[in-house]
Amino acid sequence: MTAAIQTTNLCRVFGALAAVDSLTVSIERGEVFGFLGPNGAGKTTTIRMLAALIAPSAGSASVAGYKLGKDDQQIRSRVGILTESPGLYDNLSAERNLAFFGRLYRVPDLESQVDRYLKLLGLWGRRQDPAATLSRGMRQKLAIARALLHEPEILFLDEPTSGLDPEAARLVREFIAELKQAGRTIFLCTHNLEEADRLCDRVAVFNSQLVAVDTPAALRYRLFGRKVVFHLLSMQPVFKEIASAFDFVQNVQVFENKLIVTLEDPEKKNPELVRALVSAGAHIQFIGEIKRSLEDIYMQLLETNRGTEAAGDINGKNKTVVEEKHG
Repeated sequence: MTAAIQTTNLCRVFGALAAVDSLTVSIERGEVFGFLGPNGAGKTTTIRMLAALIAPSAGSASVAGYKLGKDDQQIRSRVGILTESPGLYDNLSAERNLAFFGRLYRVPDLESQVDRYLKLLGLWGRRQDPAATLSRGMRQKLAIARALLHEPEILFLDEPTSGLDPEAARLVREFIAELKQAGRTIFLCTHNLEEADRLCDRVAVFNSQLVAVDTPAALRYRLFGRKVVFHLLSMQPVFKEIASAFDFVQNVQVFENKLIVTLEDPEKKNPELVRALVSAGAHIQFIGEIKRSLEDIYMQLLETNRGTEAAGDINGKNKTVVEEKHG
C-alpha cells in the first residue's frame, strides 16, 4: 500500500527565506500525524503545498497517490483543509455555507450530506443562523464540517482547537478521535501538545527543517529513557549498589527515600529488580514512573536543534538531526 503522503526534499522559498527546507517524510494511510513547531516554522506553508494550493520551489511529493505539480486537481478533490482562520461567508447561514462549498466539490446527495454534518457537529439547531452570529467554537465546528463534506481521504487540520473554550475543544478532539477510528489520514498542526500526545500516532518536530519524527513514546525513550521511582520506607546505600549491578539499568539516583532508576523495559524488568531489593531488606511502599510530557520532548528537541545549528554556523554549515521510525 502506498503512503498517504510522501515528500522528498520538499522546499518552499519566499525571496531569501526558506520557509520549508528539504522536507522528507512518509505518512501512512489512516495515521494521525502531528506536525509541531514554533510560529513561523513553515507548518502552514507545508500544508498549503501538500494541498496543492501553492507550488513547491523544489523537491517532490505525492498525496493520496497523486503527484504534486502534475495531478493537482485530483489532490484538491481528495483532501480537506481546516485553516487556522475558518474563512466562512458571514452573511450566509451555516447550512448555506456548507451547501455553497458542497456544490464546488460536486458532492452527491448534497442536502443529506449537509444535514448529516450539521447534526454530527451539533449545529443542527443553528443551521439557519448567519455564520457571523455563531460563537467561535461553532464557527470552528462549521469549518470542520466544510472540510469533511466531500469525504476526503486526507484531512489537514491547522490549529483545530485554537481559541476554543474547553467544552468546544473537547468536542473537536473527540470528533478527531472518531475520524481516526474511521481510518482517515489526518495531518494535524497544533500548539496544544497534550492534544497531540493524545491523538497522534506519530509526531514531527519541525522548524523549517525536520528535527525529529517518531511516536511520542519512542521520542520519550530516546531523549529521557524510562525512569522508575521506588518509594522506600528507608534508604540504605546497598540498595543503590544492588540496582546499579543489573545490566538493564542505565542509571540510579537517590533522593531522600526514593530510588530513581533509569532502565530498559520496566514492565519486564521491574519484578527482577523488586525481588533483589526486597531480598536485601528494602521495604517498598509503592512504585511509580516519571512521565515526561510531549512538551518536555518538544522543548528538548528544539533546544538541541538550535545548538546544532549554532555549531553548524560556526563551522560554516548547518546540521539537522532527522530520525524516522515506521511501524
